Amino acid sequence: MIISSLRDKIEEILEKEHGQLKKGVSVEIPPPNFGDFAINCHSLRKILGMDSSDSVMDVVEHLYNELKREEKKEEWLFHVTPEKHGYVSFFVDYYKLAFFVFKKINEEGDKYGLGNVGNGKKVMIEYPSQNTHKEFHIGHLRNVCIGNCLVELYKKSGFEVIPVNYLNDFGRHVVKCLWAIQKFHKDEEPSDNKQKWLGQVYAEAEEKLKDNEGAKEELDELQKKLEDHDPEIWELFKKTRDWSVEGFDRILAELGTKHEKVFFESDIKEKGQKIVDELLKKDIAKEGEGGAIIVDLEDDSLDIALIRKSSGAGVYMTSDLALAKEKFENYDVEESINITGNEQDFYFKQLFKILELYGFKPKMTHIGYGLVNLPSGKMSSRKGNVILYEDLRDQVMDKMLRETKKRHDDWDEEKIKNNAEKLTQAVLKFTMQKHESNKVVSFDFDEAVSFEGFSAPYILYVVARINSLLKKSKAESRKPKVNFSLLEEVEEKRLLLLIAEYPEIIKKALERYNPSTITKYCFDLAKAFNDYYNKYRITDAESEELVRMRMAVCGSVKFVLENALNLLSIETVEEM
Repeated sequence: MIISSLRDKIEEILEKEHGQLKKGVSVEIPPPNFGDFAINCHSLRKILGMDSSDSVMDVVEHLYNELKREEKKEEWLFHVTPEKHGYVSFFVDYYKLAFFVFKKINEEGDKYGLGNVGNGKKVMIEYPSQNTHKEFHIGHLRNVCIGNCLVELYKKSGFEVIPVNYLNDFGRHVVKCLWAIQKFHKDEEPSDNKQKWLGQVYAEAEEKLKDNEGAKEELDELQKKLEDHDPEIWELFKKTRDWSVEGFDRILAELGTKHEKVFFESDIKEKGQKIVDELLKKDIAKEGEGGAIIVDLEDDSLDIALIRKSSGAGVYMTSDLALAKEKFENYDVEESINITGNEQDFYFKQLFKILELYGFKPKMTHIGYGLVNLPSGKMSSRKGNVILYEDLRDQVMDKMLRETKKRHDDWDEEKIKNNAEKLTQAVLKFTMQKHESNKVVSFDFDEAVSFEGFSAPYILYVVARINSLLKKSKAESRKPKVNFSLLEEVEEKRLLLLIAEYPEIIKKALERYNPSTITKYCFDLAKAFNDYYNKYRITDAESEELVRMRMAVCGSVKFVLENALNLLSIETVEEM
């Protein structure tokens, strides 16, 4: 709110003076005693295209004179000051800012901080796009967490969102799994968690295939039978695919994920083959070495794209060409967004380029994220060295049960279990979203379940602590009839600035497709509250007026934290 308002005002001045809009103005929080906010005029000089010989103080003085006129227009702005070190500093009138922010919270309620940039636009978001006949591991968990957050961010920014999933149920990995079942597990059917069992069989197949020289021909034959819907294999395929889907559905429901539509590769692969034929007719595609069908994208620095094997079988690209058409033919959306690991960035550039050459005009966007690795290195379903979601969940749940029992031996088993389940989901979701989306994550269990530091338990404990204060005080929070002139302490002002910046945080998270903007904000707000709580009396402050003001601050911290955590699909607990 404050930063965006300052930035807009400066960019407005620059546009007026230089004839074009100048973006990239840097608004910073300076060291103590240098204002509440500051404009970096060193970087501004570069934006304006000024020569290095031009004095940065000329920029400081000029911008200061322009912004000085705005002091009376902005109700929260106290005064503007030029600094010798090349900045223009801004000092906030906290009384006016507090009244302004608390009034907005009360008027807007749960809509506080939300924008309307979507303005009725429709988008489709595809995630997690996992493979059937494989495990649901913590890499998929990160995909789901990012996807859930983006769905919420888009919805709460005015978009109509259609969440979908695309299951690769027809690839080589399925053939390998079916081969191993026929070869080593014929007539075998697991009694429970069949989806997990299939993943184990797939990993077993990869191991057995290493020492089986004749297996490639067997796999090729089995693949052809599968693509021809041969009854010999089709029944086993459908039965085992159902096991996978049922297992996935159970996990996704647990994570709060709802898809409006699930696409299956087996339903669209033939449509993809027809597109390949059309690309050949249009001379976009051609026959490559050994009879494979390729698209030469080297002029666009995108190498050679394979769209059909020499055997005639399709590849991932074959099906993805058809999926793109399928989405826009069945749904009236303006954009389709795919969320996958960022190792597929190049693949999607190739896909989008081929679609462009084909004459496909709808907007397609790929959002990549960093993979989740084991401390020992990269996970691999083929090698079987993955951390399964359900195994990790159970491990976290065990820790949360023990911690909750230790803190509340007076609670009954049901209450302990309910709290532990919420904490478990919070730990998993927060940890998967606390790092920049494009960064590779090495999952650290001890850090994730810690009640200190940058973790879900630390933040949820702040919410529970404020719940306790609100019960103890009985003072109404977030009401405008509060004497904000009593808001004098540095820690209180820090909390107010953070609450005021919540709208800017949501905007940044959406623009950058990055939930970590929100997790970092939650931690900063929680830490600022703990600093405040540990230093000042709240429910037994010196006067009733001071109690009401401080409780209003506490109530607003809780309100904003709960709303921010909700964007991350995290439910808070009443007490901890």
